[in-house]
Amino acid sequence: MEVMNRVALADFLRRRRESLRPWDVGLVPGPRRRTPGLRREEVAGLTGMSTDYYTRLEQQRGPQPSEQMLAALSRALRLTVDERDHLYRLAGHGVPRRTPLDSHVAPALLRVLDRLDDCPALIINSLGETLVANRLAISIFGDRSRSAGWARSDVYRWFTDPAARSVYPEADHDRQGRSLVASLRAAYGMVGERSRAGELVRVLLAESPEFRTLWERHEVSVRFQDHKTLIHPEVGEIDVDCQALFTEDQSQALLVLTPTPGSEAEEKVRLLAVLGNEQFTRPSDQAH
Repeated sequence: MEVMNRVALADFLRRRRESLRPWDVGLVPGPRRRTPGLRREEVAGLTGMSTDYYTRLEQQRGPQPSEQMLAALSRALRLTVDERDHLYRLAGHGVPRRTPLDSHVAPALLRVLDRLDDCPALIINSLGETLVANRLAISIFGDRSRSAGWARSDVYRWFTDPAARSVYPEADHDRQGRSLVASLRAAYGMVGERSRAGELVRVLLAESPEFRTLWERHEVSVRFQDHKTLIHPEVGEIDVDCQALFTEDQSQALLVLTPTPGSEAEEKVRLLAVLGNEQFTRPSDQAH
C-alpha cells in the first residue's frame, strides 16, 4: 500500500465537490445556499460516511479511506474512471482493474438515474448485481446494493434463495430464470471462464440443479425491454414496461420501469412514492 497524499487528496475532493450542483446528484437545492457546489454534509450523505469524517479528509487530517469508501466517493462525486483511478492513487491504494465487470458506475447513467424520481430505476452490471437504485426501486426490490458477495447478484439469488422469486408471479418464474441465465451466458462469453462471470457460473453449477439444466440449453441474450408484473408486499401486483439504457461496452444497464399513464399500476407507484420504503422489508433483505 502506498503513502496517502493528504494535501492533493483534500484539494481534489474539494474541487470535485465544488464543481457539482445539487441537481447533478439528484438533490433538490434549498434556499440560501452560500457554498459553491455541494455541501460537505451532502457528499457525506451520498457516501454513507459521517460529515465529520469527510470534513477531516478535506482538511488533510483524516485517516486513510478504505477502498469501499473510495468507491462510494467515486459514485457520489460522479467521477469518470480516470478520475476514480486518480482518487485511489492519492489515497494510497492500488488502482482497480479495468474490466467489463468493473463495479464503478458509469457517470452518464448516474446522471439519468438522478433525474428519475417518479418511477423505479436501477443500474445493474452484466452479472445482475445492483450497483445503485432509486428509492422506488428499493421499495419494490429491497436494497440489493447492500448485500454482500454473490448475494448482490440477481442470478445467484434466483437459484439459491426461494424468497428472491417473490417479486415475480409464479407464472413468470420460468421466463425470468431463463432470461437471467441467458444474460449470464452473454457476459460469460464476453469475459471468459477465468473472470467473475466464470466464477459465478461454477458456483451455480455446483449449487443449483435447475441452473445446470438451463445452462445446458446454451441460450444467449441480453433482454430487458419487455412487460413485467412485479409484486409488492403492500400494494400487490404492479404492471410495468422495462426499458434499458446501456453503456457503450454493454457492461452496465440503467433499467427504467414505467407503468402505463392513468393505470392502476401508476396509482400504486405514486402510493409507494408517498409512503417511502422505510416500512417495507422484503423477505430476501432479511435473508442477507
